[in-house]
Order: sequence, then C-alpha cells, then structure tokens
Amino acid sequence: MGLLLRSAGVIALSATAAFAAGDGKGGMPQLNFESYGSQIFWLVVSLVVLFFVLKTVALPQIASGIEERSDAIEDDLDRAAEFRKKAEEAEAAYDAALLDARAKAQEIAQATRDDIQKDVDAAIAKADAEIAARAAEGEKRINEIQASALEAVESVANDTAEAIVSAVAPDLADGAAIKSAVAGAIKG
Repeated sequence: MGLLLRSAGVIALSATAAFAAGDGKGGMPQLNFESYGSQIFWLVVSLVVLFFVLKTVALPQIASGIEERSDAIEDDLDRAAEFRKKAEEAEAAYDAALLDARAKAQEIAQATRDDIQKDVDAAIAKADAEIAARAAEGEKRINEIQASALEAVESVANDTAEAIVSAVAPDLADGAAIKSAVAGAIKG
C-alpha cells in the first residue's frame, strides 16, 4: 500500500516539475508533446507498480475471500444434504411408527371385538340356559297340570260312572271295577 502511495506521489511530483519547467504558457501538461516521454515512462512505472500491488496484496485477498465463500457454500450444501438425509430417515421412521401404530390399533380393536363377542356369547349362553330352565320348569308345570287334570278327569269320570251305574244298576255298583274301566278308557 505504501508503494502505491509513493508511486502516486512520484507521478504528482513529475507532473508538477514538468508544469513548473514549462514556460508558463498554461495549458494541459498531458497534451504537451515535449513531456510525452516522461509521461509514458511514469505511466509504465505506475502500471507495473499497480500490477505488483494487485498481484501481491489485493488479488490474494480477493482469491482467499472467494475461496472462503465457496468453502462456506460447499459446507452449507453438505450440511443441507445431511439434513435432507436425516429428514428422509426421520420420515421413514415416522412412516414405520405410523404403520406400527395402525397395526397395534387393529390388534387392539380386534382384541376388543373378540372380548365383546365372548361377552355376547356368554350372555347368549346364559340367556339360553335361563330360557331352557324356564322352558323345562314350564314343561314340568304343564305336565303337573296335565297330570292333575287327568286325575281330576279320572276322579270326575269315576264319580260320574259310579253315579250312572248306581242309578242304572244299583246292585252292580262295584267301585274297583268302575275305577278300572274308567282308567282303561282314559289310557287308551
């Protein structure tokens, strides 16, 4: 940087010296043909100095900045790819967990349905048993009522037959023979 300032100062001094050496006519020193040689010399010196300053100071800094920037971009792309991979793995794990949860939900629902069906089957079996017990009890009562009715019919038939036999033939009225005849007629 100091070299650049020195070369700029030398150029300014040479331009001032050329202007002062002139005959004071004025005008622009760049258009004075007598000073073209020195102007071209200092232009070449300035450009060479500027080239070396840029080559040694500015361009390496610019190149290192560009390289750091490209490294940072490359690192960011690598991290983005890594995050995308992790996101894909997380999505796959989520999908697997979701499928597992659905399967478990189906298992739980099926187990619940099976338990409910067992309870329903047990309730139906209990109701069938109660119905069968009540039917057996009703049948027993019907049989008892039927037997009682048969006894009542037999008793009425015996009494009626005795009364008829006593009324028609009082001396033939044998109670045991009448009961036997009525029982034979009732049975078949």
